[in-house]
Amino acid sequence: AMRSNVRILLVGDAGVGKTSLILSLVSEEFPEEVPSKAEEITIPGIVTPEQVPTNIVDYSALEMTDENLGEEIKKANVVCIVYSVEDDNSLSRITSHWLPLVRNYCNGDQRKPIVLVGNKSDLVEYSTIDNVLAIMEDFPEVESCVECSAKTLHNISEMFYYAQKAVLHPTSPLYVMEEQDLTPQCKKALVRIFKICDIDGDNLLNDYELNLFQRRCFNTPLQPQILDEVKAVISKNVPEGICNDAVTLKGFLFLHCLFIQRGRNETTWAVLRKFGYNENLEISKDYLHPFIKIPPGSSTELSHRGHQFLTTLFERYDRDCDGALSPEEHRTLFSTCPTTPWSYSTDIRKSCPVNKNGWVTLHGWICRWTLMTHVDLNKTLEYLGYLGFNVHENETQLAAIHVTRERRIDLAKRQNSRSVYICHVIGQKATGKTAFCRAFLSDDMNSLLNKEFKTSVAYCINTVQVYGQEKHLILRDVNVNEVLDPLQPQEVNCDVACLIYDRSNPKSFEYIARIYIKYYAESKIPVMVIGTKGDLEEKRQDYLLQPDEFCQKYKLMPPQVFSLKDKKKELYTKLATMAAFPRFQAAWILFYKHRRLRQFSLMTDDSIVWWKVGLGLAAATIVGFFILKSFRSGPPNSRTR
Repeated sequence: AMRSNVRILLVGDAGVGKTSLILSLVSEEFPEEVPSKAEEITIPGIVTPEQVPTNIVDYSALEMTDENLGEEIKKANVVCIVYSVEDDNSLSRITSHWLPLVRNYCNGDQRKPIVLVGNKSDLVEYSTIDNVLAIMEDFPEVESCVECSAKTLHNISEMFYYAQKAVLHPTSPLYVMEEQDLTPQCKKALVRIFKICDIDGDNLLNDYELNLFQRRCFNTPLQPQILDEVKAVISKNVPEGICNDAVTLKGFLFLHCLFIQRGRNETTWAVLRKFGYNENLEISKDYLHPFIKIPPGSSTELSHRGHQFLTTLFERYDRDCDGALSPEEHRTLFSTCPTTPWSYSTDIRKSCPVNKNGWVTLHGWICRWTLMTHVDLNKTLEYLGYLGFNVHENETQLAAIHVTRERRIDLAKRQNSRSVYICHVIGQKATGKTAFCRAFLSDDMNSLLNKEFKTSVAYCINTVQVYGQEKHLILRDVNVNEVLDPLQPQEVNCDVACLIYDRSNPKSFEYIARIYIKYYAESKIPVMVIGTKGDLEEKRQDYLLQPDEFCQKYKLMPPQVFSLKDKKKELYTKLATMAAFPRFQAAWILFYKHRRLRQFSLMTDDSIVWWKVGLGLAAATIVGFFILKSFRSGPPNSRTR
């Protein structure tokens, strides 16, 4: 966004006409009596060309100390150095005194934009512009120069317009005068903009893409005649600028170079600002991180528009149309970003579904973005900004985000309104947590047998069906270094907890039993206990209660059995169902045989309770009858192999 106001300071030798210029601008006539210094004036934005309020400050050596002058230079956005065109001494003092003085009060490389103003042009028949152009080559902070007359009012308005323009649309960040070319930072920004606008990915901007670019930046389409004229200018000056009647990257860069050479910096700046760039040609923090309020207990998901944008983006860069992004296609997709948001080799393949080559599919792509949106919303907003969501959708990235209702409301209603659930997988090392998480992503769980997992990824995500509706389930592998290490609140709070122990290790169950009693016994978070390595012989646990007895005592579901040799994945569906219906165990009833119902206090003569259970089952049957079979997974205490 442009500055909300502009502060202009006029300096120069005594008698060059600084005060007269200010008074002539305000009164639109030459003052008969001129004070030694004009009071600071404010010009309302409505009467300025750029619609920005402007403060004009005068300098007088008689009324201001050097210290006062230094403070004003620091506060000013632009400094106008005024000289008299009839006084060679005042012209030479621009380089010998005034420019070094202004530089001295600037911090490091942050140089103040300068406008050189030659006053009293009515008194001479010649121009000093050639002399001033030589100064501009030696001092790149000099944005422009103008000759004017306070007496005849010639170029008075233009002088202050150039000063405004030097602040709002500076040349130096965009263009190197000595090289007659765009700065490296400007080229980099325009290359990113070109890639975002290249919708079909052919490295050309066709008429449709140019018109879309024009509408987004200037809210008006390009007339066919003007479009043809633009192409003709590019073709005449840059032979490689036009290809197949479309604009190439070279042609696009030349066009902006031409705008700047013709003094139309505002055109290039309008484009840059539309794509989020600030005055330092960096994408602004406000653009990348628009403010969003997340109530306590709420979570964030991708909205329908977010899904659509990311799907379109995937399809655009899937050049070979094989339904997956190769490492090169993935790298090209994120070429408009400083870096990729995740590692393709170590993260993607272990956190979301991929194909047999280890390449992320469209399904996996949406899953990975869903994961990032849930656990790191700021990063999602940032990368949507880099990828051009704001431009293509003509709204901020917030249109891609859905904020869910608070968890306390879900608990009160005993039904979750979310489409993304997070499950914390907790257990000691060597219990098979990582294998359990990786199996969620694999179509062939047997391929993970005897595999050593050298690197661990904290999160993995996939989709499951809950009563006929697709839900995303995130598994978080909670890292436990020592048995006595306390869990942090962020490691405990989740939609459903999965406590894992090794059935073949007699000392394994005690840890999760203590975890449950300490953190979950009094909470409202649903908990599932899972015994891993179900293909090995089950050992009696060295704990005062066996897992089955423990679950019965605390009215938990019976321990579930998991083995990589078993290709069934109903455990993940069960976890998602528990998250979808927290504290409403009637919705979990299909997991178990009736003999288990008494354990959950569901066997009762109270007809009201059974009416609620029946209603819940009826609704579930209507919505998802076709998945009931997968829930009837046999006796819960039977072993699966």
